Order: sequence, then C-alpha cells, then structure tokens
Amino acid sequence: MNRTPIDAEAIRALAEILVETGLTEIEIAEKDSRIRVARQPAPVAAAVPVAAQTVPLAAAAPPAPTELDLAQHPGAVKSPMVGIVYLSPEPGAPPFVAAGQTVSAGQTLLLIEAMKTFNQIKAPRSGTLSRILVATGVPVEYGEVLMVID
Repeated sequence: MNRTPIDAEAIRALAEILVETGLTEIEIAEKDSRIRVARQPAPVAAAVPVAAQTVPLAAAAPPAPTELDLAQHPGAVKSPMVGIVYLSPEPGAPPFVAAGQTVSAGQTLLLIEAMKTFNQIKAPRSGTLSRILVATGVPVEYGEVLMVID
C-alpha cells in the first residue's frame, strides 16, 4: 500500500481553523490524499470542578480573570497543538512544576501528547508560575492558555 507522508503543517492549520471558527470537524481532500481533523467541544461543566480543585479560593479574592484576559497576559503559556496534557514525566512522578515556583526560560513545564508523541512545553520566559490552568489527562486545544508566568 502506497502511503502519503503526513503533512503536520496542514493538520496544524486545520486545527487552528477549528479553534477560530468554533467548528468541531473539518476535512480536505486532494487527489488521492485526505486529511480530517475533528475535536470534541470542551465540556463546560467539567472545567468548573477542575479549576475549583486546582486554585484555592480566598474569602476576599477578586473575580478571577477570564480566559480572554489570560490569553492577553504577557506570561501566558499557550498550547501549540491539540493533545492531552501531562504535568509529570511519568505516572507517579512529581510534576515538572508547581504553582508559586520560580521557573527559568526554556524549563520544561509539561508534556502534550499528540499523535502518540510526547511534546515538551517549555517556559517562554523566566518568572514565577502563578497559575496552572490544566490537569493531567485533560485534552487541550491549540492556543488554549495552560499556565501563567508572572
């Protein structure tokens, strides 16, 4: 069977179109090749308990910034791809980083598994990791804010 090599850039571009348009599926076909990218809409109810578990609430805390506010933050660490998040290098191991920890530019913060490949997501800058917005095993979308470095 003659197989065409996978065009990773085309897949990334299609994934970006899904995020921008809010679609859940897109497919292109040319000659004898076809690429289909699909995603499940993020469950809103599931995101609330995870955020409540990972971020302790103070009695007089100001309202939490929205996802849009965090995306504009200069220290926002955004997902470069669609995949599954892993906060530690292997099951049972301590996480790469913890909230409140000082991180260095280039330090591994987490892994994203995409197409059976584990991709290291590194700190874009040095600073204090103020927020971790994802949990191990959670699917993420392209451009989603994963962590915030102040």
